[in-house]
Amino acid sequence: MKVLLLGATGLIGHHCLSYLLNNKKVTETIAPTRRSLCMRDQSLHNVLVDFDRLDEYPELFEVDAIICCLGTTIKQAGSRARFRQVDYQYCLDAAELGRAHSAKTFSLVSAIGAYERSPVFYSRIKGELESHLRELEYPVLSIFQPSLLLGDRQEQRLGELAAAKLAPLFNPLLMGGLSDYKAIDAELVARAMVNDCLDSQHDVGDKPKVRVYRHDKIVKLATT
Repeated sequence: MKVLLLGATGLIGHHCLSYLLNNKKVTETIAPTRRSLCMRDQSLHNVLVDFDRLDEYPELFEVDAIICCLGTTIKQAGSRARFRQVDYQYCLDAAELGRAHSAKTFSLVSAIGAYERSPVFYSRIKGELESHLRELEYPVLSIFQPSLLLGDRQEQRLGELAAAKLAPLFNPLLMGGLSDYKAIDAELVARAMVNDCLDSQHDVGDKPKVRVYRHDKIVKLATT
């Protein structure tokens, strides 16, 4: 099984990379990045790319499955336009190329609250992407909508640090429909995404399927 992993250097992506490389079902992991990865493995194909020109690398998309963990922040990106380019356009470009080259499944890290008509810019961009991915009619489209992600970030933001410290206190209080808003470890999300990616290959049928995973379903998928 060949898997294309986008965002291999990110909070969730680098965990996905480890899980893919340690799974015997995955014969090749293709990881396009801007800078070379430190990790080396016989089954890893790390390719340096210009994400603004993904269509120049069609051979990378001749895979069975795509896992997309691409994402940034407005602060990192420098502007809303650049944020949209990374979180929306790069992801959509990759999905379209994968679909054109017969990839069977596409797994996306989105976010809780994603809605294409949201007044919140971040949520609106995530929602627009989800909507357009559905239109591609992948045999299996898996959308992961975690809330606050816990883990070691390259860039630590004050609000996230505070929320992470409070998560053990507030998570038990979030029950019922509010459980979707529980903070979750990025490693759990990664494990769930890889498990889903492998399982989805057996669920490809005549009709497109869309799966949406939030906190409780992510935890269950990661631990089965």
